[in-house]
Amino acid sequence: MTEIAVLLAEYRAKNAPSAVERLAFVGVADKDVYNITAPFVVAEGVAVIAGRVESRDSEMAEIGFFEKRESSWVWLDGMPELALQDPFVTRIDGEWIIGGVEVFPSEADPAKLAWRTCLYRGAQLADLTLFFQGPVGMKDLRLKQLTNGDIAVFTRPQGEKGGRGKIGFCLVKNLADVTIELIEAAPLLAPHFAENEWGGANEIHVLKNGKLGILAHIANFDTAGNRHYYAAICVIDPQDGTIVAPMEIISERGDFLAGPSKRPDLVDVVFSGGLIRKPDGTADLYVGISDADAQKRTIRDPFVKFEG
Repeated sequence: MTEIAVLLAEYRAKNAPSAVERLAFVGVADKDVYNITAPFVVAEGVAVIAGRVESRDSEMAEIGFFEKRESSWVWLDGMPELALQDPFVTRIDGEWIIGGVEVFPSEADPAKLAWRTCLYRGAQLADLTLFFQGPVGMKDLRLKQLTNGDIAVFTRPQGEKGGRGKIGFCLVKNLADVTIELIEAAPLLAPHFAENEWGGANEIHVLKNGKLGILAHIANFDTAGNRHYYAAICVIDPQDGTIVAPMEIISERGDFLAGPSKRPDLVDVVFSGGLIRKPDGTADLYVGISDADAQKRTIRDPFVKFEG
């Protein structure tokens, strides 16, 4: 477990400038699109991005699906209406799994908000149906099917078990095994975030050697209460849930283009969305910026060095 200040110093010592691009979205009027997924291919030649679509002064979001057309990402009509934040996508047993965070009035105090991760499945994006609602209070629940068919489950408890938010992990044989009880009981990975810091898994990559590369975020507060989020990675062995490569930062806010922020305390936020690994040893990192913007940065593939 290494504190962000140390990880950031290590990252800055080796970081190099790289190509950065702001993504343009069409069809959302004056709303922001951020906390995007990486593009995923739904049909031959058709790449889609899912993004959090939201007014600047609101937390009430919906997931929008956007198709690449020339230099822009264009809103797709006819998609399910998903009132969720922070979308993620994976494939399990030949189906699309789309998830996000549902926000709703707290049962204990309706004046406050509660949240949970919701999962949808379908052979096509237009046919998505809800199949699971996670524990109240848990974001960053992620699933990934391994080459042997098992499903890796990543959790993020908070409170007595997880503090401000740590990553838990377990394996199941099929989606029917994913229950609230299983998620709440999932063991935490070995210490990976310092006590006053937090983070979660955003996207999982099966590496050539069978290990799991985790694209994550790691975050903390400063003394003024401002949030600081960084894109990070680590690698685990799915057979025993051990960390084989500890957390390292792969991007910070200063690596990206200047732009708007939802609030002053969210200026220094990079929220990992997805990573497209490329044959030339680079990778395109897709991120949300300052809770108001979406950008892509081309970096060295952070997982290559763990595959040999």
